[in-house]
Amino acid sequence: MVEVPLKLYVQALLKGAKDAARPMACVSPQAKNQALKAMAESLVDHAEEILEANAKDLAGISKEIDQHAHREASERIRISADTIQLMQQRLLDLQALPDPIGEASHAWMTADGLQVHTVRSPLGIVAVVSDLGPLVTAESFGMCMKTNNVCVFRGGTEWLHTNAAVVRYLQAAAVANGVPEGGLTFLDRSSPEAAFEMVRYPQYVQAVITRGRAGLRKGILEQSRVPVIGYDGGLCHVYVDQDVDIPLAQTIAVNAKVQSPSAANAMDTLLVHQGVSRHLLPGLTRRLLQEYRVNLHGCPKTVSMMGVLEMSGHLGIKVAEAADWGEKFQSLTMNIKVVKDSQEAIDHIGTYAPGHTDTIVTRDYQLAMRFVREVDSSAVMVNASTRLHGGPQFGLGPDIGSNSTRVHGRGPLVLSKLTIEKYMVLGTGQLQQPHPVPQTYQDAMMLSAKF
Repeated sequence: MVEVPLKLYVQALLKGAKDAARPMACVSPQAKNQALKAMAESLVDHAEEILEANAKDLAGISKEIDQHAHREASERIRISADTIQLMQQRLLDLQALPDPIGEASHAWMTADGLQVHTVRSPLGIVAVVSDLGPLVTAESFGMCMKTNNVCVFRGGTEWLHTNAAVVRYLQAAAVANGVPEGGLTFLDRSSPEAAFEMVRYPQYVQAVITRGRAGLRKGILEQSRVPVIGYDGGLCHVYVDQDVDIPLAQTIAVNAKVQSPSAANAMDTLLVHQGVSRHLLPGLTRRLLQEYRVNLHGCPKTVSMMGVLEMSGHLGIKVAEAADWGEKFQSLTMNIKVVKDSQEAIDHIGTYAPGHTDTIVTRDYQLAMRFVREVDSSAVMVNASTRLHGGPQFGLGPDIGSNSTRVHGRGPLVLSKLTIEKYMVLGTGQLQQPHPVPQTYQDAMMLSAKF
């Protein structure tokens, strides 16, 4: 069968999504929750078919890569029954949350008696571009549906068959429970150009969210003609001040880097006050190199302090190049820089602003508050790991990524961030004065049958 050209295929999908946007905005809270429950149950009911699709993705791993790379790819792509159970639970958790649509955040009365409210309403059509696995697929569709948004989703190509199976069962369950067809739209083309094509139509798509690696984010940001509200780029720094509890600082640094190195909120650069560097760095770098096999890049002060050590197959700390300080690694690689004081640390962070997450570790409350005021990041933290920047960790519920730009809402993209506010105004006949007809009786004369 002849394949439809990509441009025409994407346009047809987006037109279908646009047709679904108005009826999607009218789906009731009860219908949405019933659909979420049915979607969760459908995934478990069809677990065998989803795992069979995942086996096709595993079989598609290139045989030309070396054994170690093949094993890593297999571990990354493989899902299990536990993964499907987790997808089910995420959807059920969404079902249990309050519905943000229609929520009035402010209300007041004007001098002439108008009742003014700001209420939450859907964004419209949200394009989610991801290079991650099917868990993100289920979360994206679930969160968009909970907020009455149409979701157009393009997932990681490594899970093409798995995502296709997951979406097929999610769509069927949703439509059977009152969600319009097109409300959950899946772009099943694997080429990178397909992802770029879907973000070039502002007449169809209102917002774009990216989920995944730096290359994906950069490409979408450059190609998109639609506002990108979910851009989780920006660097993550941890600054260790002179007045600090050293074991606490070491633990926070290790957690921020190693707990999930590929996460967008994993630490990229550790800044250390020179007054505490000789007490903190020897033990910390030894742990990072020997226990966690982290690749370290350091400033000249750090390298000269530590020397070039042969540890566990690593060449100790390498001298950082200028480009390294602006690199978002999302891997077991990081920078270390010794700074003269807190001002140099804040200036360094400011050079690469706006940031994703920045942390200060200190006992000095005044300095901590200054750090919070002056650092330009979507989350600025005190004595806590950068890995805690997220909707669930903040007690805000699930998120669909985060946003480090100054557009829309910064920080975790929780349900409320997938909405916009509009004004609802209740009146009793109020008019803008002066009224175009200068005398009230003339209105009555014009309406009378005698004239």
